[in-house]
Amino acid sequence: MAPPHTFTLGLVQMRCSADPRDNLERAIARVREAAKEGAQVICLPELFRSQYFCQTEDHANFDLAEPIPGPSTEALARVAKEAHVVVIGSLFERRAAGVYHNTAVVLDADGSHVGTYRKMHIPDDPLYYEKFYFTPGDLGFQAFATKHAKVGTLVCWDQWYPEGARLMALAGADLLLYPTAIGWNPADPKDEQARQRDAWITIQRSHAVANGLPVVVANRVGFEPDPSGQTKGSQFWGSSFVCGPQGEFIAQAGTDKPEVLVADVDLTRSENVRRWWPFLRDRRIDAYDGLLKRFNDE
Repeated sequence: MAPPHTFTLGLVQMRCSADPRDNLERAIARVREAAKEGAQVICLPELFRSQYFCQTEDHANFDLAEPIPGPSTEALARVAKEAHVVVIGSLFERRAAGVYHNTAVVLDADGSHVGTYRKMHIPDDPLYYEKFYFTPGDLGFQAFATKHAKVGTLVCWDQWYPEGARLMALAGADLLLYPTAIGWNPADPKDEQARQRDAWITIQRSHAVANGLPVVVANRVGFEPDPSGQTKGSQFWGSSFVCGPQGEFIAQAGTDKPEVLVADVDLTRSENVRRWWPFLRDRRIDAYDGLLKRFNDE
């Protein structure tokens, strides 16, 4: 059996206001709260500094972006150092004039900036017009060594792609963290809403099973109106969760209120599950060339 390696995760499920300063202050307060409850690695939701502005295409929203490192990175680094915790923060990055990214930063327990991930898969759908705002990521799928674990962080729409999860697992990630902003269209029938949420949970639990490691998802919660008035807005469904290397739930939040989840994760389980179910050993890497094509219709 591998030497024990247990640490404590914290997830912040937030309701976001229209005031970036208010959101940042509340996020920092929730990080402190999770740290007081024993969390050592803490994940915030996607683009937590604002309401989810991608419901519409509006050039004024680019004013929400900031450089990395920048004010929010520095504020999160201070609380990471103060509380001796690892913080994963999701920010709207201004890289240059006309070049913006949906970016996650990894801040170590000493406040140092140890990793940057730029969202690779960018959606463009009603209420999720992200291609208008974000340039696709160009840093690849990496894993970042921190004081408590080697973390792989992806962002929201990346959740649906097994390739990203696999590549971070192959880079040595001990766990995968997904800052997220996803919810229901209030106009959808209740049964369709339930199917969407169940599919979202299932695909991420499958990443845990396929790669033999924990998966962590931090979502926002609450209703946010469509500023254009063309739709009924978005009801973000919360449901943040931690699952183990066999997809088992370790902790799960509700659908209707902000919460701070704290859960212990034992990486010895990952070691043992990978021994029992050696999926990585049995991969046929000599037979997967077709994955590099858009579609095998030739």
